[in-house]
Parts: sequence; C-alpha cells; structure tokens
Amino acid sequence: MPVKSDSYLEIEAKLWVEDLAALEARIRSEGGSLRAARVFERNVRFEDAGHTLTPNGIVLRLRQDSGARLTYKAPASSALEPHPEALQVRFEAEVTVSDFDTMHTILQRLGFQPVMIYEKYRTTYALNGVDIALDEMPYGSFVELEGTPEAIEQVVAALGLSLCRRFGESYALLFEYVCANLGLTFHDLTFANFEGVAVPLAAFAPPGEYKPS
Repeated sequence: MPVKSDSYLEIEAKLWVEDLAALEARIRSEGGSLRAARVFERNVRFEDAGHTLTPNGIVLRLRQDSGARLTYKAPASSALEPHPEALQVRFEAEVTVSDFDTMHTILQRLGFQPVMIYEKYRTTYALNGVDIALDEMPYGSFVELEGTPEAIEQVVAALGLSLCRRFGESYALLFEYVCANLGLTFHDLTFANFEGVAVPLAAFAPPGEYKPS
C-alpha cells in the first residue's frame, strides 16, 4: 500500500500487537473505514546472481493476493528520514501485473532467483489519512500504519498503541531473528512451518540481544 507521491516515499510504522480483533474494534469505533477485507497474501522475494540486494537494503518482491503486484523497495536518502527512530522511510515503487506466474518466470529469465516465501493474512482500514494494515503473520500479529509522520503518531495515540513494541526491521529480517533465537532451520515464513511453534515477543530481538524468558 504505497504512499502516492512524486518521490515514491513509503513512510510507515510497524508495531507488534497482542489482539488484532480488539484493535479492529477500536479502529471501527474511531470511525475507521474498511479498505480491503481480510485476504491471504503469498509473497516471493528475489535476489540477483551476486546476492547483493538484501545486503544493500533492497527488496524485489512479487505478491499474490486479490491480484498480483511487483514491488521494488530501497533505503531512502537519510536527509529525507523524519523521526528515523520511530518510522521506516523507504523508496517504494510498485506496479500491478496481470499474471503472477508469468511475472515469476520473467524475473527468473532476467537472472533473479526466489530466495524466500512469506505468507500473511491482511485486513486494511483507513483512519484520518493513515492506511492501517492488520497483519496476521505466521509468527505473530502486527499492525502497519502508513501516512505522514504526524498522522501516523496521531493514529497511534488514538488507537492506544503508544506502548506497543515498534520494529524498524522488515518481516523478513524479523524472521531471521526468530529463526536464530529459537533454533529454527526452515527458510520460508509460512503458516505450515510455524504450526505448533510458540514465538514470544522477546524472540524478535536481534540474536545478540535475545533474552529467553
């Protein structure tokens, strides 16, 4: 759900939440409107032959939900990063494609290889100029808020999220942390892989900072 602007900036806050149903009720009570009903997403991340994308903070992703989209993300210029300690600010360009499988083939023919699959269920609302994505991930529940920095902070306060843990990392990097901290050896962030696996909030810390309870 990119911010539509000439600069292609995506400004976003990611928070861990314990109860998405309660949060959804709060959004509705505050006057939020449903933008997209709950949908299953399948995402495939690609790498180039030299595996240079991820180390440079670049994401090339093909997503299938109610449609199919190809997304490119990269770090934004540091001069454009408001409140970097609280918000993710990235360059994002996204296009709709007519056929997921064909786009997958084109990317591979161009030399890109799939390196990770990750799944989620997402429900999207809008409130006071902010897009709110309720994300049911295989390893836990998160909310992503996208808009201007000021609008995001106002919605965080209105929804009672001020004390929730924020993350500047992508879902993929958090997956790496969880696998390292819990000794998991699979490579895809899927519901099948996480069946029966309990993931405490502490497991999302960088491995050197992980303190098991």
